[in-house]
Amino acid sequence: MMMNCADTKTVQHGRILSCVGGLYTIESSSGITACKARGVFRKQGITPYAGDMVSFSNGVIEEVMPRKNSIIRPPLANLDQIIFVVSMCKPVPNYQLLDKFIAVARYKGIEPVIVLTKIDLSSDKEIRRVYTDAELPIISVDYDNPETVQAVADLLKGKISAFTGNTGVGKSTLLNHIAPELELSVGEVSEKLGRGRHTTRQATLYPLFGGYIADTPGFSTFETEQYAVIKKEELAGCFPEFAPYEGECRFADCAHVCEKGCAVLEALNDGKIEKSRHASYVAMYEEAKQRKEWEK
Repeated sequence: MMMNCADTKTVQHGRILSCVGGLYTIESSSGITACKARGVFRKQGITPYAGDMVSFSNGVIEEVMPRKNSIIRPPLANLDQIIFVVSMCKPVPNYQLLDKFIAVARYKGIEPVIVLTKIDLSSDKEIRRVYTDAELPIISVDYDNPETVQAVADLLKGKISAFTGNTGVGKSTLLNHIAPELELSVGEVSEKLGRGRHTTRQATLYPLFGGYIADTPGFSTFETEQYAVIKKEELAGCFPEFAPYEGECRFADCAHVCEKGCAVLEALNDGKIEKSRHASYVAMYEEAKQRKEWEK
């Protein structure tokens, strides 16, 4: 039931589900409520995002609670995980792009998860080998085996999750198999908001399995620079494979790129670190080095 905040004078607390034309849809114990943000927020540089916990009263969001993380495009806050949907063919996996996304997610404190599709058309052995030591869940989905779909659904329970993947990886197919009722939920929320389902919008959260799924237009190919600028000194921490060799390099400020006495490079040469993962790290490190100070 859609209510107007003006119907109550008491301060309430809830989570923003979406924003359309400056009107925020908030879910609270009282139901779905429509509010506007305080005018002072703009002067303070505060922009409420879908996923934000807020306090509100009399039709106005009074306060945005501290976030555990946020991303800019699309604007989402307090994500628990990002599901990277990767197909085994058409399109084939882009490891360097995927590594960037994973690093940014970790930097933001968001759990990265890889879900593999089209495994009936091409083997998933190689990508599983590449990410053996990357410390992230990998699920291969076979629609002839309902247990694999259920494994993805189980990951979503009680969490705020966003799905991303290049066009053609089968993201929509996956979501339809995980939760056919989500299609109905999208339609119901859209009707309450008074807009068509395909209207361009920033981001919307839909309740699912005790958590939320982020419906994110334009999220299929996002720019990592829009998510986080990772300092070169902090980049190694986004690659768990490097952790066992932390502090073992000859130089305390070792970049793990080409330095003598680098324990990470020694592990790479010994086959203990995947070459493509290190190549991605080096590419990101060089990008970070070239970044101007004002961009940081």
